[in-house]
Amino acid sequence: MKIKLSVLHAAVLAATLAVPASTAQAALPFFNSDKQEMPTLAPMLEKATPAVVHISVEGSREVRQRIPDAFRHFFGQRGQGELRQERPFSGLGSGVIIDAGKGYIVTNNHVVQDADKILVRLKDGRSFEAKKLGADPQSDIALLQIEAEKLVQIPLADSDKLRVGDYAIAIGNPFGLEQTVTSGIVSSLGRSGLNMDGFEDFIQTDAAINSGNSGGALVNLRGELIGINTAILGPNGGNVGIGFSIPSNMMKSLVDQILEFGEVRRGSLGVRGTDVNSELTDAFNLNVSRGAFVNEVLPDTAAAKAGLKAGDVIISMNGNRIQSFNELRAKIATLGAGRKAELGILRDGKERNFSVTLQQLESGQIAANELHPMLQGATLNNSEQGVEITELASDSVAAQVGLRQGDVITGVNRQRVANLAELRRILEGRQGVAALYIRRGNDDLYILLR
Repeated sequence: MKIKLSVLHAAVLAATLAVPASTAQAALPFFNSDKQEMPTLAPMLEKATPAVVHISVEGSREVRQRIPDAFRHFFGQRGQGELRQERPFSGLGSGVIIDAGKGYIVTNNHVVQDADKILVRLKDGRSFEAKKLGADPQSDIALLQIEAEKLVQIPLADSDKLRVGDYAIAIGNPFGLEQTVTSGIVSSLGRSGLNMDGFEDFIQTDAAINSGNSGGALVNLRGELIGINTAILGPNGGNVGIGFSIPSNMMKSLVDQILEFGEVRRGSLGVRGTDVNSELTDAFNLNVSRGAFVNEVLPDTAAAKAGLKAGDVIISMNGNRIQSFNELRAKIATLGAGRKAELGILRDGKERNFSVTLQQLESGQIAANELHPMLQGATLNNSEQGVEITELASDSVAAQVGLRQGDVITGVNRQRVANLAELRRILEGRQGVAALYIRRGNDDLYILLR
């Protein structure tokens, strides 16, 4: 075997020496001359990195601590059972300049939430105090503004054109380190169900993202923004090759609403549904394996007015494929109230197109309807203990089943519930009776949803 390999190596060497130098260099890349440029991302990054900024914040947050019954009278809480204190905090993150002329910077809401002071430091070393123009906690986007000259903005890509396998480069300030660049590919699209409250339609990438990268840029090989880095999945907040970014199109829709209205006016379609799966495919003889199956069309909603029906499968929105119900929900919500959407529908084995004008999603109330019909009329929000009913219509279905304003849902059928995302996941996949475990003042009780 050794003799055969030696003969092969000799033959290769002889063949190389027998041809002109230019031909050998073309055939064997490791013979490149010093004059030939090596492949590099440096020119693109030289243009893109000045648009990514370092953000540091300072502020104070209210911290609640439960007081044992025996000690409540010492704190004068009059039976409230908890002590509230303001504690200072500081934090670090990243941001992306999307408009150099107006000084607009996009970052994650969780980077600047509750901040009293926001300091932006540019790559050239200049620092400016930023003003928060608006934010959307449910999609984790915040818009800042600084007054500065000679800024560099990053161009936006059409994130709906992304494909799994496209190259992706993450730029940010992990662990407070300045201007770190990592590379990878787009690992998946339309990711959801990450136990985060809100609207999830993430780009998944294996480009290394760590603490401090939040709010930084995910760019393509042209240096265009394809996403805002927002989360990582790994032990102790460390990178294990699974990071998530908010698509640039989703970010732009939210920023446009903040600039136009001063807030996000979330869109509502008015359907309840689920993901297309093998059981639905067999039961309804569907010729698709992905999409959003419509279980119910709520009355007097955008979907009802457009002519959608229960049993429809939504397979596209504005010409882009829909992979899941959560993806549809996120795209509808972030597109905004009053906007039009073209939906591709599969009905009775035939594809049809419907144009819908989205209505406004009332804070929490429609989301509660989507969770379970018996929650109609309740407005839900996250709290320290679980999911709190912050508003309740007196003649609503939710009130009739025994729920009250101020109730906190802490569990369902003995499964712990810490936030709206967990409550949604449990109720959407459950059939039959759901027993809500309720904390009402100092009492605990069960309320059954049938």
